[in-house]
Amino acid sequence: MNQQPHAVVIGGGIGGLTAAIGLYESGWSVTVLERAASLEPVGAGIGLAPNSQRALDVLGLGDRVRALAAWQGDGGVRAPNGRWLVRTSAAETQAAYGGTLVMLHRATLVGLLVAALPEAALHTGTRARLTDPGSDTRRAVVTTGEGDIEADLVVGADGINSAVRTALFPAHPRPVYAGFTAWRLVVPAPGRTFAPHETWGRGGVWGTQPLKDGRVYAYATARLPEGGRAPDGEKAELERRFRHWHDPIPQLIAAADDEDILRNDVRHLTTPLTHYHRGRVALLGDAAHAMTPSLGQGGNQAIEDAVVLAHHAAPGADLATRLAGYSAARVPRTTEIVRRAARASRLTHLTTAPAVAARDALVSTVTRLAPNSVLRSLSAVTDWRPPQIPSAVHGRV
Repeated sequence: MNQQPHAVVIGGGIGGLTAAIGLYESGWSVTVLERAASLEPVGAGIGLAPNSQRALDVLGLGDRVRALAAWQGDGGVRAPNGRWLVRTSAAETQAAYGGTLVMLHRATLVGLLVAALPEAALHTGTRARLTDPGSDTRRAVVTTGEGDIEADLVVGADGINSAVRTALFPAHPRPVYAGFTAWRLVVPAPGRTFAPHETWGRGGVWGTQPLKDGRVYAYATARLPEGGRAPDGEKAELERRFRHWHDPIPQLIAAADDEDILRNDVRHLTTPLTHYHRGRVALLGDAAHAMTPSLGQGGNQAIEDAVVLAHHAAPGADLATRLAGYSAARVPRTTEIVRRAARASRLTHLTTAPAVAARDALVSTVTRLAPNSVLRSLSAVTDWRPPQIPSAVHGRV
């Protein structure tokens, strides 16, 4: 009787957990090693586009996610004075994307993913280091504080500062600063309804997305030097930059406490990897293709990676061939999305008044002359269809 193959996933984020579920359903024994003591994402939401929802459908989780999420209705893009530059409707989004966008708190999604794994699979508070990527004839080795773990497959899902990526490709350029920093917060909704929107200003962006539980996920970005912090707190920084922008932005800032606000410099991997595997190790998510958040696709692409990896890594075939198939499927698509996200970032972070005025006029004109053109421009991203996972069994949890 053949021994069940063992996969070790380094990183317990959304991509790592999704990969573990896919591998488990396709016949692998899985162990997820997460260095944080608990999986409790702070102050952040995530928008799931139809492409990642279809990937979750393969795992039998799509309907559960949609039931917990707020479905994005009418909305669009605004200027800081409140003027609409682009108006979109739920029906138009459905037609352009082949589905709708949904929004939920990251903690909600993480909880759902954890529940789909065997209880013994997840190990938090565990630092892990790839010490041997393995080969056709040698298993990979992951070192933890409790000793070495041999694995038939290792998944590097350890984020933008991936130590697994560095171990596999030590000479590859690291992610670089994209030129702007980002804030994220989740606060109670103000006392009135409003459409979800993204607001483009001069050198910065604000986004407001209602959640199903009555709270609001908001995010903001601004061009700033790398590594900065507000001496009087991040709430004061947001007030300085956004308090004169349209409602409900000032009210949302007022509802936040400093401890509610998460600030991170935005970095991306501008030099793409030529492949996402070496030996018995595969990279996914930010470890493989860190991108700016301007298209809202970072988490979505990690979920795609996970399902494609599980498809290619089904037990019973040559692993080297399977991982080469994974790289071939993912590198071209994710490389193009990283580039598109970078271009979108440059557009939304213009800093001179003439450039901002020209951008806003162009976007408004194009939208008026060619309705839904903005939505259709992203259809190549959202129209993606996932492969199936051989021998997947749903409904265990």
